[in-house]
Amino acid sequence: METEETPIERYLPLKPAALQLLLSLAGSPKHGWAIMRDVSASTEGKIKLSAGTLYGLIKRLGDQGLITESKERPPKHWDDERRRYYELTKLGRSVAEAELERLSQLLAHARTTDLVVNEA
Repeated sequence: METEETPIERYLPLKPAALQLLLSLAGSPKHGWAIMRDVSASTEGKIKLSAGTLYGLIKRLGDQGLITESKERPPKHWDDERRRYYELTKLGRSVAEAELERLSQLLAHARTTDLVVNEA
């Protein structure tokens, strides 16, 4: 039986770098360098985005409507007018939440096998 795909499902699964970028923007708008630092720190250096990878992801996720350039700017004394700040769209937040739910279900299933040690 064929089922109709919901709009959010067509974005899934996300590549790890794309999910990390969306997670980085979940709290507040950020500029590219801040995203790169945040992703590296949150993954303990396991994912390091080069400038080329980052801006390719920003373009792709922007074209998909998952992120957008933010109109919010920090105070002038902290800002550099050359920086572009990015934020999640409503769709981007929904896609990130759906991907995290998908991964949570996958992990729950894995815990029923001998591949993952169940947490106490």
